[in-house]
Amino acid sequence: MQNEPFFQRDGIYYVPQSSSRGPWNPQSLHGRVIAGLLGHALEDAFGDPGFVPARLTVDMYKLPGFDPVEIRTALVREGGRIKVAEAEFISGGVSMARASCQFLRITEAPAGEVHGPGNWDVPAPEDIAAPDPGTGPMGRMWATRPIQGGFGQPGKVRQVWMSEVREMVGGVPLTPFQRVAVACDFVSPFAHASSEGLTYINSDVTLYLQRLPVGEWIGFEKTDHQATLGVAVGECRLYDRQGPIGLAACAALGQRRPPPKP
Repeated sequence: MQNEPFFQRDGIYYVPQSSSRGPWNPQSLHGRVIAGLLGHALEDAFGDPGFVPARLTVDMYKLPGFDPVEIRTALVREGGRIKVAEAEFISGGVSMARASCQFLRITEAPAGEVHGPGNWDVPAPEDIAAPDPGTGPMGRMWATRPIQGGFGQPGKVRQVWMSEVREMVGGVPLTPFQRVAVACDFVSPFAHASSEGLTYINSDVTLYLQRLPVGEWIGFEKTDHQATLGVAVGECRLYDRQGPIGLAACAALGQRRPPPKP
C-alpha cells in the first residue's frame, strides 16, 4: 500500500483503493478521503486561478463502503466576486455525503491593521525527527512531524506538521487545495482524541482558507474542544511554512469502536 492513491478513475466512477480504508470499520472509507475527493471534484469543475476556495463544508451522513463512487457537481451561483458550488458523494447508488464550496475573487487588501495570530514559532518540518511510521494511532497514513503535545495526550497545546504522501486520484498530482482538503478532516482526531483514544466520529468538517497553502506541509494547532452529552465541536488553526492559512472545524458524535473479531 506504499503511496497507493486513494482512488483510481474508471469512466465517471472513482474506485476506492485499500489506502482509503477508515478507522471505524474495515469495510468503510476514511472521512478524509470523502472530503478530499469532494474537494478534488469541486476544484476540477469550478476552480479558477482568480478565486480562492475560501470555504469548503462537507456533511458526512452515511459511512461509505468500497463501492465505486460517483461525484455529481452543480454550480449554485456565479457572480463577479462570489461563486458557490455543490458536490454530492454517491456510493453504490446511495448519497453518502455532500459538500459546498464558496470561491471568493482575489482582490487588493484593504488598508489598516487587524490583530491576528501571526505565524507560529515552531521548528521547520526538516528540523524534526520523523516518528516511527509503524507506531501511533494513524500508522502510515501521513508523513508527520510532531511538534508539541501528542495525539490524545493531556495538555492544552497540540501542534503537528502533516504532509500527504498519496494522490487523491491515481495519475493526478495533488493541487494545493486538494492537499489541504484531504488533510482538514484531521481536525477531528487532533481536537477530540483523549487519554482513552479517539471516541468521537465527526459528522462534518468545514475548512476556511484565506489563501492556498505553499509547499507540501500543513501545520495543525488545536485551538478548541468542547463536548456535552456525546456531542462535540473542535477547531484547529492551519499553517504552512509562510504562516497561517486558515481554520478547520468539525462537529462529532461520541462513538465506541466495535470489539475486535475473534
